[in-house]
Amino acid sequence: MKSRLDSALQFHQTALNVQARRQQMLASNIANADTPNYKARDLDFAAALKGATGGRSGPLALAGTSARHLPGGQGTPLEPHVGYRGEFQSSVDGNTVNMDVERAAFAENSVQYEASVTFINSLLRGMQTAINGQ
Repeated sequence: MKSRLDSALQFHQTALNVQARRQQMLASNIANADTPNYKARDLDFAAALKGATGGRSGPLALAGTSARHLPGGQGTPLEPHVGYRGEFQSSVDGNTVNMDVERAAFAENSVQYEASVTFINSLLRGMQTAINGQ
């Protein structure tokens, strides 16, 4: 029974993890708005979710032909989908953080995260109703 619950919620768990990682990146951009030469970063949510759920769109794993080869470290599975945000207006100190863009992306991601949590709660409530037989 537990494996069925896990498999039913795995996609939603993965989506929440990707959204949480994006929220961290956006918060980091906002926190470093005054840091000289800081480059704003963002996560391509659709590509990262596709890659995390099995439809890989990132780099391929390295094949080791000898036990003495070092393992090819790719960082996190989301790392290939992280990029730098384009510069909207030049800054004297080289910082590419645009606070309006960052706040809008942060708010949008927050709403999407809350919607995902609400959806998971309703899914679990439905499962509980089915189990209880009410």
